[in-house]
Amino acid sequence: MTIDPARRLADALGLGSLTNDPERVDADRLATLGVAPPGELWACMLDPQRTFDGLIAELSPDLATRERVLTNPLYRQISGAAGGSHEFTAVARLHDLVADERFDVVVLDTPPSRNALDFLDAPDRIAGFLEGRAVQALLGQGRTGIAARIARRGTGLALSALTRLTGVDVVRDLATFFDALGPLTDGFGARAVAVRAILRDDRTRFVVVSGPGPLPSAEARFFREHLRTVGMPFTGLVVNRVETVTRDDARDGDAVTAELDGVLGAALAGKVGRTWDEHRARAARDHAAAAELAAAVGDPRPAVVAALDGEVFDLPALAAVRDRLVGG
Repeated sequence: MTIDPARRLADALGLGSLTNDPERVDADRLATLGVAPPGELWACMLDPQRTFDGLIAELSPDLATRERVLTNPLYRQISGAAGGSHEFTAVARLHDLVADERFDVVVLDTPPSRNALDFLDAPDRIAGFLEGRAVQALLGQGRTGIAARIARRGTGLALSALTRLTGVDVVRDLATFFDALGPLTDGFGARAVAVRAILRDDRTRFVVVSGPGPLPSAEARFFREHLRTVGMPFTGLVVNRVETVTRDDARDGDAVTAELDGVLGAALAGKVGRTWDEHRARAARDHAAAAELAAAVGDPRPAVVAALDGEVFDLPALAAVRDRLVGG
């Protein structure tokens, strides 16, 4: 499952598109790449709105409660706000996939860099929010009690004016929302607690993927330190897109220039030679940076993936990444 909004995973797997429901990758397509897995490969992409709606439907004690929440204007705003609901629904979706007996292993692809921390910290934030006194007080008021409480806060006149201006009864919507949400909060909290345990389970493994450049390397170090701080299991480092010079080609730029002089002419051969030296220097910097990053995060044997000639947009390109990953 990917919770990264980027859609390249579907293309790389040859699926065209991914939805919130897991879809099986055709075994025949994998066979053309020389892959014969003993099981099945499925993939999906988080859809926050569908996940949120499905969670409400599952946790609602009856049809009336479900419809009351799903049709509430405040719920529609909250569930449709990407920034507010993305991590919450990712937690809920991960919980369901781990509990799904069809799957032996769940691989979660998070957004890059520090955005991934929003997901890792989400279970604690959700549980803390639902257990907070303010939320518990609102949930315990009942519809009439909530409306009266809001009005007593000195906001009654302002909200009444807003209702006349927009036609939206804010007090009513808030009261209805919290009244309907009450029976569901135990289910929300239970999922958050379960995912918090999953993320710290000994069977869970975090792989940090980084490029060799200064910015992604700094992000990888930050992420690794966060894993250490919160007690989440780190299993290894992958350094991706590393410029590489093969061991069979140790020539320098002068040798390349001399070899091509008779074919390209002195001027163009000289440019090719200088470009080759620049490539060799960049490769040396990348490998030194990868070694330094590996030492910083505590992985003595990182997987170093050599840069490809193009982007990974289909299964053959994904197979090329596999070859470099396994071979490295």
